[in-house]
Amino acid sequence: MLKRVAMAIGDAGGIGPELAARVLADANANAGDLIVFGDRRLLDHDARHAVVHLDLPTVAPSALADLPATGSVVVDLANLDPKDAPVGASSAAGGRAALENFAAALLTADAGAADCVFFTPFNKHAMRLARPSYVDEIGFIDATISASESGREFNVLDEVWNARVTSHVPLKDVADLLSEERIYQSIRLTAQVMEGAGYVRPRIGVAAFNPHAGDGRNFGDEDDDVILPAVLRAQEEQLAVTGPVPADTVFVRATRGEFDAVLTMFHDQGQIAMKLIGFDRGVTLIANYPFPIVTPAHGSAYDIAGLGRADTGATFNAIGLGRKLMALQPRQPDPDKLAALPGRIEEHLKERAVA
Repeated sequence: MLKRVAMAIGDAGGIGPELAARVLADANANAGDLIVFGDRRLLDHDARHAVVHLDLPTVAPSALADLPATGSVVVDLANLDPKDAPVGASSAAGGRAALENFAAALLTADAGAADCVFFTPFNKHAMRLARPSYVDEIGFIDATISASESGREFNVLDEVWNARVTSHVPLKDVADLLSEERIYQSIRLTAQVMEGAGYVRPRIGVAAFNPHAGDGRNFGDEDDDVILPAVLRAQEEQLAVTGPVPADTVFVRATRGEFDAVLTMFHDQGQIAMKLIGFDRGVTLIANYPFPIVTPAHGSAYDIAGLGRADTGATFNAIGLGRKLMALQPRQPDPDKLAALPGRIEEHLKERAVA
């Protein structure tokens, strides 16, 4: 029997609600049982854009502790009238609702009522309009579930995985953030997460930081002094790691089958390559939490919002990866957290930030 996925509807100004509607309407997609968090009015509004009909029950957050064993359901947070969120643009109202939906899905998985969290695309500008202190999903997850250890973001295609040492930071700060320890721990975590996904001794290519891997220190010292020692340390532990590999060839080698994953030093060093390889198929995985968190790797697509043209390829790939991972790490509900779940969600709804 398929276990449940907690789905958070993402940014209302983009294609997120339409993607959610398409998933819920596709009886042949094998998405399994879903607990969907958002405003039912918004979901039905975008179902009309997608020209689909949704026939599934709606419940209030108070019913979460006593859901039926199977079947998809919409948990109506009643947090966003469609007229309050402009289509094709970011807004504080849309950002606030996305944060509330995400928090509710995270708390549900943390209580064990769901085994995975999936969210349709967010827009960070909208989320910061609603909550100026918002930085990224990982910080929000940590705070919401009081995580003992922060997660790490991966991008996943059939051909190759991508992990990164630094993520949502200014490019000018990256060099100062790189250290042997940080890179070494990133290699270890990449191997650990991929082994949890079924890979046996995954082969990891570590991207260089400077052009031509520093070209014998002509273009910088980080590759020789920081990255290489981390790679050698990982090799001593019998990890299948190679590097530093020049960043302009490491993905070529990976797509030809030499590496299962590429560890890059900063966000766009990997994102540009991955989106070029498979923009409509890519999945973002946030790992190192008690449950997998997945989303399409593409954005909120304001340019096609409301037109009924959203492509579900990456969405179903994300749900599929989440289901695969949660099957490999089964969990049991926490009775105390489950009993407290409706109240915890209501608390988040009361903490609505003002832009």
